[in-house]
Amino acid sequence: MTDRVLGLLDSVPPEPDTGHGYLDLLGEAAGSHDTAAQRLMRSSGLPRVYEHVWRPVLFGLSKGGPLGPSTTEEYALAREWLGLPDTPGATVLDVACGPGNVTRALASCLTGDGLVVGADASATMLGRAVEDTSPDSGVTYVRCDAVDLPFRDDAFDAVCCFGALYLFEDPWAAIAGMARVLRPGGRLVVLTTRRPRLPLVGPGMGVLSRLAGIRMFGPAELTQALGAAGFSATHRRSYGLMQFAGATRR
Repeated sequence: MTDRVLGLLDSVPPEPDTGHGYLDLLGEAAGSHDTAAQRLMRSSGLPRVYEHVWRPVLFGLSKGGPLGPSTTEEYALAREWLGLPDTPGATVLDVACGPGNVTRALASCLTGDGLVVGADASATMLGRAVEDTSPDSGVTYVRCDAVDLPFRDDAFDAVCCFGALYLFEDPWAAIAGMARVLRPGGRLVVLTTRRPRLPLVGPGMGVLSRLAGIRMFGPAELTQALGAAGFSATHRRSYGLMQFAGATRR
C-alpha cells in the first residue's frame, strides 16, 4: 500500500516516514493557519468522539436535524456523485479526512484494486484513523497540507472533501489543488457550510464564524468557485446550514 501511495506523489521523500501507520510528509512542521477550530482538530480528545458523537450531533443539527440527510445518506450521496460504484479500480482522494470515517465509507464500494487515500494535517486524527481502519480495506493515509496537496497532476479518479473546506485559510487555493490532482473527467464532491440569506441571522453568524475560524459560504459562492477552477456539470443541494456540491473536471 505504501508503494502505491508513493507512486501518486509529486515528489517522493528519500526516506518515507511510515512509523505511525501513515505516510508522514510534515514531521514536526506546524501550519501557519492557527484558529480555534484548527486547534480543536489537532487536539487529542476530539478524534476519540468525532465519528460517533461530535460529527453526528453537530452536523445533524447543522443539516436541519430530522429534515436533513443522515450520515449514512451523506456517505451514499458521496459515493453516487463520485460515480464510485461504476468505476472499478478507482483511485480516490479524501481531503482533510480526519479520523477516516468518510474515507472508509468511500472504500466500502470499491472493486478490483481500488484505493482511497485519506489526507490530513492532524497527527491525532490520523492516529485514530489508522486505529479504526482494517489493513485490507483498500485505504491508506497521508499526513500532509490539505491545501498544498503533495500529489502529482491527474493522479486521482475522484476527490472528496467533506466537512473541512470552511476551515481552510484559502479555500479557493484548496479547490484549485483538488482540481489539479483530479484527472480530466474525474469527479469532485464537497460538503461544507452554507450562509443563510436571513437578514439578521446571516451577519451575526458571520461574526461568530470568523471568531471560531469557520467560513460560511454563500449560496452561489461555492459553485462559482468550482466553475472558475475548471469544473463543469456542477450540482448542489442545501440542508440547513450545510450544502453539498458535486462537479466534474473539464
